[in-house]
Amino acid sequence: MVSVGALATTVLMAILLVGIAGILARIEDWRSYTIAIGGGHGAHERTHAEKPSGILRWLTTVDHKDIGILYGVFAVVAFAWGGIAVVLMRFELMYPAEDFLSASAYNGLLTTHGITMLFLFGTPMLAAFSNYLIPLLIGADDMAFPRINAIAFWLLPPAALLIWGGVLGGPFLENIEPAQTAWTMYTPLSIEQQNPGVDLMLLGLHLSGVAATMGAINFIATIFTERSEDVTWATLDIFSWTVLVQSAQILFAFPLLGSALVMLLLDRNLGTTFFTLDGGGPLLWQHLFWFFGHPEVYILVLPPMGLVSYILPKFCGRKLFGFKFVVYSTLALGVLSFGVWAHHMFATGMDPRLRASFMAVSIAIAIPSAVKTFNWMATMWNGALRTTAPFLFCVGFVGNFIIGGVTGVFEAAIPVDLILHDTYHVVAHFHYVIMGGIAFAVFAGIYYWFPLYTGRWYQRSLAKWHFWLTLVGTNVTFFPMVLLGYAGMPRRYATYALTAGPVDLFTLLHQLATLGVVLLVIGQLIFVWNLVTSWLEGPLVTDGDPWDLAATDQFPREFAWFERERLPALADGGEEPTGD
Repeated sequence: MVSVGALATTVLMAILLVGIAGILARIEDWRSYTIAIGGGHGAHERTHAEKPSGILRWLTTVDHKDIGILYGVFAVVAFAWGGIAVVLMRFELMYPAEDFLSASAYNGLLTTHGITMLFLFGTPMLAAFSNYLIPLLIGADDMAFPRINAIAFWLLPPAALLIWGGVLGGPFLENIEPAQTAWTMYTPLSIEQQNPGVDLMLLGLHLSGVAATMGAINFIATIFTERSEDVTWATLDIFSWTVLVQSAQILFAFPLLGSALVMLLLDRNLGTTFFTLDGGGPLLWQHLFWFFGHPEVYILVLPPMGLVSYILPKFCGRKLFGFKFVVYSTLALGVLSFGVWAHHMFATGMDPRLRASFMAVSIAIAIPSAVKTFNWMATMWNGALRTTAPFLFCVGFVGNFIIGGVTGVFEAAIPVDLILHDTYHVVAHFHYVIMGGIAFAVFAGIYYWFPLYTGRWYQRSLAKWHFWLTLVGTNVTFFPMVLLGYAGMPRRYATYALTAGPVDLFTLLHQLATLGVVLLVIGQLIFVWNLVTSWLEGPLVTDGDPWDLAATDQFPREFAWFERERLPALADGGEEPTGD
């Protein structure tokens, strides 16, 4: 049963949320609307005078640009939390023995790292781009449901506090400690752990899933109904296409995860038998979880693919090669992603005939990704390349994604997977896609649109230092893990045995991986320093076409908005405007 401490924490959280809602409800006319003139299909807009200032602005805003920035700040905080966890884990793994982390502490950090990076960094960071940019890209005044958009964000901070409840509450509340289930929460382990931190984590995950689902409904409604008249399905930009497919995936995947989490909570606290050995069994949890879990990979990777497809051509002097085929491959990934979940379960003893069909689809799903990869390379071929920071991060994305994709094809083959299953090869494959791919696309987007949302320029030399440290650090971190997997090193272990021979292979490779993490940390510190100082003190943007895109007939809609709406205020007042 849930302990008194967990119940008290949940009740306090509920009281806090009700109190915030009550305060906002008492603010009269906190968000007034005026009918837009010449806007997109009944959308609404606000004048600058109607927007509050200071902290009240950020607490009550429903402006899609403000909410996009809130998502971004939240995601950066979550990235720091997950990054600190992984740094501690990597230093523990430098030597075989248990040095400064106990096994339980290591397992707790492993769990919070995985769930934080996937649910509190990955999805919110992509929502930051989507919220800020999609209305600008499609000519809308705002999202279709601005208040729901704000609610979807404000569900995330309490979700994060619940997910981190075991870590934050451990020193203060009795019998609460970090969850030690790993991000997959496999049963019966997640049922048998008598730790209220697990219950808090499950509640937080459920809340984050509700937030993601609300956001997905909003994006679909916005793209379908709020496009301006000159934006048709044929001229819809590639980033909006990927967000549309991602949102459709979320509608199918996240409600299933929510249902499974509720059943797991009932098993833990009310004695039901959905996933117990004498009931549905652990395999039922794996089927339900991975039916969500593998589409989740594409939920995370499709918008970054859209970012690269959108940004890369801007610095190649030509438009995206094979635009229609990139769209078709996006749709194919969205559909096929729901038919490959059981390749995570090849080692569970499932029916070999069923297993073979999942292997075939898992190998086939590499084709749409390969289509995108060859289109990106064809776009660069014979192009007038400009090695700006956004371009470099796009190229880094392509290189890392190729490594991640090839290692994934290996794991899709049943005989190979049975050998490599639950080894560091899986960790390397996954992180080449997540860190080596998604993070690189995010950095490309941040640098490309930095003049748009700040009205200032970043320090370009520091941006290139950030790129090279991140590229080298990523490969020094994760390529040794490929070799660790081939050598048979199991993942999720805080300690490991010495290997025979003149050199201890496991220790050497783990130390290389830890060196790579140090390089990554240095790179991200440079990134944060550059981001903050440039936002506050960077040179003002003086041109509505800061990347000189009109020369190649690629001047985009969002910078046309910037030139029309933001640049005059910057030129007149010398400061970034606080609203529209």
